[in-house]
Amino acid sequence: HGRHHIEETFTRSLPDRFMRGVLAYLMPRPAVFRWAMVLGRLAKPLAGLLPATSPDPGGATFLRRLRAMLEAVPDRIATPSPVDRPQVFPALGLQRKRVALMPGCGQQVLAPEVNEATVRLLTRLDIEVVNVAGSGCCGSSVLHVGRNDQAIALAKRNIEAWLREIDGAGLDAIVINASGCGTTVKDYGHMLADDPVWAEKAKQVAALARDVTEIVAEVGLSNVTPRPLTVAYHSACSMQHGQKLTELPKKVLRDAGFVVKDVPEGHLCCGWAGTYQVLQPELSRRLRDRKVANIESVRPDVIAAGNFGCIGNIASATGIPMAHTVELLDWATGGPKPAALG
Repeated sequence: HGRHHIEETFTRSLPDRFMRGVLAYLMPRPAVFRWAMVLGRLAKPLAGLLPATSPDPGGATFLRRLRAMLEAVPDRIATPSPVDRPQVFPALGLQRKRVALMPGCGQQVLAPEVNEATVRLLTRLDIEVVNVAGSGCCGSSVLHVGRNDQAIALAKRNIEAWLREIDGAGLDAIVINASGCGTTVKDYGHMLADDPVWAEKAKQVAALARDVTEIVAEVGLSNVTPRPLTVAYHSACSMQHGQKLTELPKKVLRDAGFVVKDVPEGHLCCGWAGTYQVLQPELSRRLRDRKVANIESVRPDVIAAGNFGCIGNIASATGIPMAHTVELLDWATGGPKPAALG
């Protein structure tokens, strides 16, 4: 991977190493990350004292990055969700599948409602969902800053946890509702291909990885109450380019009764890209503003996406409500109305 090669062959400046080190420490640890967000919320009013421009065209200077980091802190920090603790959620009817839900890391802090909606939707579709003890961050958050060894250690922890469950009660799939995480888990076989101990284990786990929309499409929706809303679907880079899932998420939204519109220049990034929003804030903002202009041009009632980072980034620059795809599917099949829709 390019990032890993750069970290091995290039010496970054001390401020750059510090910023990347902070991100690599905080992001895989939900409890620590949550406290960092609380402190960041207190410090956010001071962001205006930091420089809004940078001599670097991407904004890659320490103080400009620090401002971007504070500006990205949400106004409301959610409390921990009970869904994110290791446990089993039984299917509501006759069990059709048994799946593991990847709990993730940053999403637990920034968008816990996504895992909650996923559990409600899947159990309503007669799928037993298990949050497996020992599973957690997929490793993508540290891959973004070139920490390859740390990412592999996180991958091995997940593989070990899921294989215990596979060998125990069994799993039909490992469901992931953050597209960046899904891309990484599906890549575990490649990440560990040269490790004689872990290669086959990694391939076995990667073969079970599914985006939540793949599982929904496989079992089909039922008891749908159509909502008369037009949805602009934003396909995250990791969804369309990484996992090659382009039409399927839109199909399940249409199956749920929504009118779905494509976004012009839909192949372009929204500017989130994991840590890009912080590490290259000027370029990130330009990408975000271009994405928002394209979305607003189709005049949707709501914007949907399958990545919590994209949702937070795009929603910060538009008045159009935005929700995760799984929240809309949950709502259409009997769940609560997404909070973003009021």
